[in-house]
Amino acid sequence: MSRSSICEAATGEVVVDRLYKSYGDEFNSKLVIEDCSLTAQKGRFTVLVGPSGCGKTTLVNLIAGYEQPTRGRISVDGVQVRAPGSDRLAVFQESALFPWMNVFENVMYGPSVQRKMPSARAQEESTTLLARVGLLDFRDKYPNQLSGGMQRRAELARALINKPDVLLMDEPFRGLDAMTRQLMQEYLTHLFESSAQTILFVTSEIDEAILLADTLIVLSRAPAATKAVFAVDFPRPRGIEIFKTSRYSDLKAEILATLFEEAVGAFSSVGRAYSETVEAYALQRSRSQP
Repeated sequence: MSRSSICEAATGEVVVDRLYKSYGDEFNSKLVIEDCSLTAQKGRFTVLVGPSGCGKTTLVNLIAGYEQPTRGRISVDGVQVRAPGSDRLAVFQESALFPWMNVFENVMYGPSVQRKMPSARAQEESTTLLARVGLLDFRDKYPNQLSGGMQRRAELARALINKPDVLLMDEPFRGLDAMTRQLMQEYLTHLFESSAQTILFVTSEIDEAILLADTLIVLSRAPAATKAVFAVDFPRPRGIEIFKTSRYSDLKAEILATLFEEAVGAFSSVGRAYSETVEAYALQRSRSQP
């Protein structure tokens, strides 16, 4: 089946519409997301990048339903997100594998709890997924017996067996060495290209973003909003050979220019805030001196 046919059959289109999120009360609130709108198309791989601290993780938590927006709307296939649901699963930077369970038990955890799948079928699918991510020979190992890359693959299998419409991934390969990270990118690309899932992926690595994405969304400095949207039109299946193309170099330069503009703005804002704090402190001290 072609990728376009897979996308047509997919579900899980995420629409973020004029979203606001602030923390604190009305007298001391911090605005983290401001008038943010974006779409993660069904069956497509959407990547979010943005300056550090701009609100990317907050946005993932809101889409997952772990937090509620201050204003605005998030929907999946037209249904408003009001709480966590099995149609959305999140994979974060930190390992969430249960240390007291072996790999096979970890992957089986979702079907065992949800009881939406007969046990025999769940075991069969767990075995198939472990084979696909190269962990079948490690099914009896515990998380502390696995490398970082193996733990990431086990978490992918544990998420995928639940067949979420939307897989949310917040810098899941952060902290891995360069070679393991590249292998994980290849694993995820192959898994995505053979599935009908919608993936929304957060990263700070531009090379990773371009390699994985169908659509790349640059978020502004905090409070986060959509700054720019780039179509990544390399054909699938794809691999690291795209890094040798002129199209890749041009696209990366354009994305970096957009990000640099936001990063400079963020740095300037921090600098101004720091300067104002120092000036206020100095003024307070001068007034308190006899």
